[in-house]
Amino acid sequence: MKVVGLITEYNPFHNGHHHHIKEARKLSGADYCVVVMSGNYVQRGAPAFLDKYTRTRMALACGADLVLELPVCFAGASAEYFSMGAVSVLNGIGVIDSLCFGSECGSIEVLKEASDILLTEPPLFKKVLNDSLKTGKTFPQARMDALQVYMPQTDISLFSSPNNILGMEYIKALTTLNSNIMPLTIPRISSAYHKESLNEGEDSVISSATAIRRAIRNGKQLTDLVSHIPKEVFPLLDSTYKKTWPIFEEDFSLLLQYKLMTETSTSLSRYLDVTPDLANRIKSLMEPGLTFSEAAKVMKSKQWTLTRLNRSLLHILLNITEDSMKQYKAAGYAQYARILGIRKTASPLLRSMAKKSKLPLITKTGGTAVKLPKTAQAMFQEDLFSTALYNEIVYNKFGIMPKNEYKQGIILQD
Repeated sequence: MKVVGLITEYNPFHNGHHHHIKEARKLSGADYCVVVMSGNYVQRGAPAFLDKYTRTRMALACGADLVLELPVCFAGASAEYFSMGAVSVLNGIGVIDSLCFGSECGSIEVLKEASDILLTEPPLFKKVLNDSLKTGKTFPQARMDALQVYMPQTDISLFSSPNNILGMEYIKALTTLNSNIMPLTIPRISSAYHKESLNEGEDSVISSATAIRRAIRNGKQLTDLVSHIPKEVFPLLDSTYKKTWPIFEEDFSLLLQYKLMTETSTSLSRYLDVTPDLANRIKSLMEPGLTFSEAAKVMKSKQWTLTRLNRSLLHILLNITEDSMKQYKAAGYAQYARILGIRKTASPLLRSMAKKSKLPLITKTGGTAVKLPKTAQAMFQEDLFSTALYNEIVYNKFGIMPKNEYKQGIILQD
């Protein structure tokens, strides 16, 4: 039995994701495809456009055999923590042979070379990195300067591309965990990760998730998206549109305002990614009436990127602290593998996981928390809280309350 792992968000699922699944199966020769997917919050520091169970149905309908949830503490974190969390899930379940991800460069050798440098951080790398930071450059910019010293023949701008950055971090994570999982990459095709406009074409057009979300926000109809998403996905979108989605950052604005009113600069600095300097900036610049997105833009500076600020605000909102992340890191990152959905034909895969997994496999919520070790309990409670909050936002916006985590079972796909 060969199994390939994918790390995803599917926010929402589109033709590029369908292509990824098919090419990952082909490249790896896998019998089964296991997906680790962000839950109701995503890595750019925002709520998911659609809830995790709808996105699970999309993935299963389009070729995934098993969908596991990435714990929320990792889902909305930096590329390093996001990757360590997701890879530790795949490594922990004991059945994954390869990890296949998309990249802009399409070269596993280049990504391996860069990841080795980032992992070892040679003295000259550290010096160039620190010198660049002192000039006011952001950390990603400074890191590119340092990589350029060791990879002079490589177009260093490659390492500013989102999928290349994640690719390097995935390989770093595999090395750090001493994993036997083989990294594979396929070239990202057709549309840039953050391209904001839909690509044009007759059918099976690949547009970015960013462009699809923006199109809906700007008033496009679902029928305008038919050529940009797999045919299996459209009915799922259509049946839930304006019932449970779309969800945007702005929908959490009042909650964020309330949360920040209850905090001081000192208490804010305990949250993940919030330094004392940033805590002071948040308290001094946050004004009544600012939306979630507006707040991040007001606080943006050379030192703090917009994405970093969005993540920081999300961590504050979801009560994810620096101390808790340190505990998870010390314990080996992911503390369980929570199953969101599975194809009925993948029962042999599930049986193999039951025998080989080093992580507890969570198949239902009721009674789970008390059976987990203390650190795992804390991580799982964060997942439960974040989903309950998301569901309240859905109810407030559409008047429909999604099933809570105790009533929602695993999605079973024929």
